[in-house]
Amino acid sequence: MCQKFTPDELNKMDHQSKNAVICQMQERLDKLEHDYENLIEQIRLANQQKFGRSTEKLSEIAGQLSFFNEPEAFCDETAEEPDIDEVIDESLKKPRKPKKKGRREEDLKDFPQEEVPHDVARDTLDDTFGAGNWRSMPDEIFWQLRFEPARWIAEKHIIKVYVGTDGLHQDEFLRGDHPQTLFKGSIATPSLEAAIINSKYVNSMPLDRISRDFEANGLHLSRQTMSNWTVWSAERYFTPVYEYMKARQLRAHVNQCDETTLEVIHDGRPAGSKSYMWVHLTGELSPDPRIIVYEYQKTRHSDHPKEYYKDFKGVLVTDGLSQYHKIARELEDLENANCWAHARRDFSDAIKAIGKGSQKAIKESAAYKALVRISAIYKLEGALRELPPKERLKERQTSIKPLVEEYFAWVKETLENKTLLPKGKAADGLHYSINQESYLKLFLTDGEIPIDDSASERALRNFTLGRKNWMTINTVRGAQASAIIYSITETARANKLNVYYYVRHLLTELPKLSDENGNIEQSQLEPLMPWSKDLPVDCYSKRRD
Repeated sequence: MCQKFTPDELNKMDHQSKNAVICQMQERLDKLEHDYENLIEQIRLANQQKFGRSTEKLSEIAGQLSFFNEPEAFCDETAEEPDIDEVIDESLKKPRKPKKKGRREEDLKDFPQEEVPHDVARDTLDDTFGAGNWRSMPDEIFWQLRFEPARWIAEKHIIKVYVGTDGLHQDEFLRGDHPQTLFKGSIATPSLEAAIINSKYVNSMPLDRISRDFEANGLHLSRQTMSNWTVWSAERYFTPVYEYMKARQLRAHVNQCDETTLEVIHDGRPAGSKSYMWVHLTGELSPDPRIIVYEYQKTRHSDHPKEYYKDFKGVLVTDGLSQYHKIARELEDLENANCWAHARRDFSDAIKAIGKGSQKAIKESAAYKALVRISAIYKLEGALRELPPKERLKERQTSIKPLVEEYFAWVKETLENKTLLPKGKAADGLHYSINQESYLKLFLTDGEIPIDDSASERALRNFTLGRKNWMTINTVRGAQASAIIYSITETARANKLNVYYYVRHLLTELPKLSDENGNIEQSQLEPLMPWSKDLPVDCYSKRRD
């Protein structure tokens, strides 16, 4: 606490002592003002994060929409029903052309079709027009889409058995081929397990909800049974695919990495201990196949990425976490590039904390000026996305590098000018940029390096969505199985596959490749990879027959 003086004590002080007290009070007031501003910023930011949008776009930095009033907010009973070409996935349609007669039929031609006639009774025709005084005109046709719940088919496998009745092979038996099964003595089929995996790992449904959905259709499958099948699938069949994907991913010139938390209940540590799911993926601008590998670890220690990338030769794009800088210093062949989205984040938070009602304050703030500069960099970078790496690098050097240099010059000038130096999140953003300058500039030297690590965050998005539904993972074994399956499903999605059909294909083919000890030869796996051109047509289908 600050020392308090009575009026008499102040009157007895000499001039120098009074000045010292005044200076002390000024310093304390400055600190209190700084703490007050920080507190207000934190409160505003917390409110925005809880009730507002998460966008970082300048044009959408303010505003909110409650989840619960979303139907009312978007409801418009006067709006016309959408055309079929509005509700069919764009990837299923040919490039847009002017509408013409028969377009809807063309859009729906790959769906199973059923004709539903709506005729007029002959008696009604005769009563209306007179007996025989009518003829048929061209039919009016319109189309609708009908949904039907899942169908279950019990497969009764009949293996024919024959026995020799005479000759050299009398009393010898000959049986038909026994089909390969996933698990001995189990009713599980590739299609059933693929449905479970698709529901849990793609649609983020917890097992109890999947079980209830199955129950509603007359099938009782407990969570334990489904969990067993899923872990067994990961360990017996998917592990070789996982290891193959990992080896192929590490051959890419550019990789990206990020991590997120999860809780594993039975991992030998006190309840509530944080574990981590790391994600490793080929660079989103890399010509290499799109590969996403999840890895479960108990901690966030730098030893984990160091071990993973120990043989990697290339560039690793990450956020500004010090662990990544550390492994870049320790691994001779690895360079670390940092993420401009993270450089932008503190400035975005600073503007959100100001509040949408203070437009003048926003535009005069250092955070806004920083975002304007960073947005200009992103705009130019976005126009280069479809270029080959060499052309992208050339354009970056010509158009983007001057903007980057100007940005860092402005940051340094702002930091040096103490009277203009902002506080709170804006100051954090300025210091972050300076501390990460060399890492943020690395994308200007290589056309394969993306400007940010947003691809890693997108790769984690489905996992984090699932985490909200199932909250925890019970065992380390389950966490490792989840890492393997998420690697396969997310890589399949990244390669624009239908995950259900792809997983069904894997579970059909992998048991055929497994030897008596459960081993699968790695050389046999390339045709089964998500980026393979030899996959069945239905792996690319978005429709169900």
